Amino acid sequence: MDTSGFKTVRFSRTTITELMIPSYANFGGKIHGGILLSLMDKVAYVCAAKHAGTYCVTASIDHVDFLQPIEVGELVSLKASVNYVGKTSLIVGIRITSENVKTQAVKHTNTSYFTMVAKDDNHKNIPVPGLILESADEVRRFVEALRRKELKKQHKEVTKQVKTPMEIDACKQLLQNEHCLVKI
Repeated sequence: MDTSGFKTVRFSRTTITELMIPSYANFGGKIHGGILLSLMDKVAYVCAAKHAGTYCVTASIDHVDFLQPIEVGELVSLKASVNYVGKTSLIVGIRITSENVKTQAVKHTNTSYFTMVAKDDNHKNIPVPGLILESADEVRRFVEALRRKELKKQHKEVTKQVKTPMEIDACKQLLQNEHCLVKI
């Protein structure tokens, strides 16, 4: 098989580490989620652009769970790798850990998946190199990404049903035991 149009996962693997400073804190004194989202978008871009060899844009983000708070003064590491490639898109897996530099305690704080799309100079989608899978973990991540893509497609179909118009009386019936007050 000709592998000239393929790259390894290791080729574009990217880590960004940043010190969490006081200006990143929210009103509760923890690192603001928006700061983390911005850093995730940055590392996803770098990883995808390295693999694609071109500019990439964020097309979607699979859910972001904030598993543990991050404190001011901790070092945050964002590790990104290409988990899946399609024709013009890539799915980048991101794992975030934070480290307390005094105690060396490390905690896993976030995992997310960014779908990135490769673009040419005219902002048109362009093909990306294939992905060479060199380990069982890389194969597992590729297959998991395929499964998440299928679930996402199913979710879109279900969401269409949720958005269908309903009669107001049927809506009122559904809302009877909810924590809301309908005044129409």
